Amino acid sequence: MEKNQEIALTEMRKSVQKLGTSTEKYGDPTLMRFLIARSMDPDKAAKMFVQWHKWRASFVPNGFISDSEVSDALEDRKIFLQGLSKDGYPLMIVKASKHFPSKDHLQFKKFVVHLLDKTIASSFRGREIGNEKLIGILDLQQISYKNVDARGLITGFQFLQSYYPERLAKCFILNMPWFFVSVWRMVSRFLEKATAEKIVIVSNEDETKNFIKEVGEETLPEEYGGRAKLVPLQDVVLAPMED
Repeated sequence: MEKNQEIALTEMRKSVQKLGTSTEKYGDPTLMRFLIARSMDPDKAAKMFVQWHKWRASFVPNGFISDSEVSDALEDRKIFLQGLSKDGYPLMIVKASKHFPSKDHLQFKKFVVHLLDKTIASSFRGREIGNEKLIGILDLQQISYKNVDARGLITGFQFLQSYYPERLAKCFILNMPWFFVSVWRMVSRFLEKATAEKIVIVSNEDETKNFIKEVGEETLPEEYGGRAKLVPLQDVVLAPMED
């Protein structure tokens, strides 16, 4: 590790302590995500870490959100969790045509946490290291106006930015219809520069080839040019964690 990084990590740990929280249970890879998200500023990273820590304790008191807590959203079978990409990132697919805006926004937030936690955990090798990332695919094939959920998309990206810093490796948006362009323009206003740079709208043959190459045919379902079968999120069984 570079000397500058070591200094920043030490400063960040001190700052977190001053704010009344401990970093004891968290390794350097976890803290580095917060530092990178805050341009290596230890005080800003510490503030972000403490906010995340408090949010996690209140919103996810058991450490995870179980299938039974989000059973209604799972029944839609709109989220799929594939294997790992070429770079070892789990692949999560959202089929927007099966999504309808939730009337219960708190319940929707729980579902976002459930799917992000499970996707990230699917790449653990016995235990969490702290720097795991994911690839997302937002498939807009066959969506109609009733599937459009700008608020839901904004919530998803805001959660990634605030509570899952540096967890997103890439997000590919496929099959964007013309009427969605204005929706996306609105959603984009809520994206930090670092998030926006990780989003690729796949709209031509070259971009499709690059997308298939980056994810890898082994992991990508057949309908996207790969060789895998779609696996619904709830059908994925995670290996138990090591103590």
